Amino acid sequence: MSHSRLTLKEISLFFFPLLLNVQLMSVSHTIINGALARLEDYITALAGMSVALVIHLFVASPSYQNHTITIAMVRGRKSMRSVLIFIGLVATYVAVMLSLIAFSPLGDLLLIRLLGTPPEVAQAARKALYILAVLPFFTGLRGFCQGLLIQARRTSLVSAATGVRVGGLFGLLAIGQSWFSGAQLGAFALVGCVIIETLVIVALAWKVHLPLDRGETEKSTGEILRFSFPLAYSSCLQQTIPLLISAIIGRLSDGTLALAAFGVIRGFLFLLAGPMRNLQQVYLTLVKSAADYRMIVRFNLLVSSAMGLLILLTAGPLNHLILGQLLGVEPELRQYLRWALAACTLFPILYGANNLLRGWFAGAHQTGQLGRSTALKSSFLLLLWWPIVKFQPPVSGIIIGIVLLLCAEGLEAFYLRIQRQQQPAELRQLAPL
Repeated sequence: MSHSRLTLKEISLFFFPLLLNVQLMSVSHTIINGALARLEDYITALAGMSVALVIHLFVASPSYQNHTITIAMVRGRKSMRSVLIFIGLVATYVAVMLSLIAFSPLGDLLLIRLLGTPPEVAQAARKALYILAVLPFFTGLRGFCQGLLIQARRTSLVSAATGVRVGGLFGLLAIGQSWFSGAQLGAFALVGCVIIETLVIVALAWKVHLPLDRGETEKSTGEILRFSFPLAYSSCLQQTIPLLISAIIGRLSDGTLALAAFGVIRGFLFLLAGPMRNLQQVYLTLVKSAADYRMIVRFNLLVSSAMGLLILLTAGPLNHLILGQLLGVEPELRQYLRWALAACTLFPILYGANNLLRGWFAGAHQTGQLGRSTALKSSFLLLLWWPIVKFQPPVSGIIIGIVLLLCAEGLEAFYLRIQRQQQPAELRQLAPL
């Protein structure tokens, strides 16, 4: 069958709505924080919501690949049912774990004993988790429908559903104040707006009528589960990377300042580099030939270089405008993190390359390699934990944190590229590096 060569315009029309989707999701969390900041006991409310979201993000991380699994696996009605079985299993696991933290003594053990959360903040976080425990079922269905729309190349509809979510959020925050307070108000608004988004995206996916009987070979339920679970635990291990880096730099002489700076930089990287994770879905949906792959590599270099340049400008001449005036970061902290932020210029390129490689392995149905690559990153940080904390290198903690972050990403890219080069030539020819 003839195949027209992929162009930068086609990739852009597919990719940038997904980028907008990430930004809109970030905006919704900012709106919730803004509402909580206006409450009487705003410190406890913000801290409780923050802790609840950290716990939720870690526990729910196995479900972050639902849309990728849908794109890669759904080829007909049989495979669609199998993917939904996997999504239901993961959602049930996440809901049970969140419920245990919210309603059982496990919550105090985790929040107070292990994480050192102040008791009043821990109680606020548990109240938020009462509500967040139902979220996995809606985010699971949302991810499935997003995968169907991405597979149909209708990425603008994914962003449209998230836009409706942001619009509904304001009404939910106003209504919720009649029944909820503190962090629980934020949890109610978040769950409510995600439910709205899920209902909208289900309706859009149904309207698109993605052809499910295309005559393509379908995988069995067992094969789909074997494909999906490595992606799930790889996603979970990915969440340990910032936790391990925080645990290391928090034990250095300037630990408090380093943790604050790391939080600012991570938020900034999520905003700029976070969308590059969508290159995995771009690869799975658009690449049909080696020429297509080379075009996506070119697109990655162009977009990630632009993002890297913006990071460099923010670290330098735009430091006061973006970090100071827009984000409200204090001058002392801005000067402290300046050089570390400049080093992050490399992060979008590394992160984009990793996600292209992850797309290749997912497309080749070798997801076990993705679990091993993430385990390698975690092991690398665990090995460096003791010598760094023991010998206290004579550089700022935030520099150490960012070097660890970049090295971890570079290590994963190196490992995945080596593993890919060891594949048979007929398998590698689609996406040569």
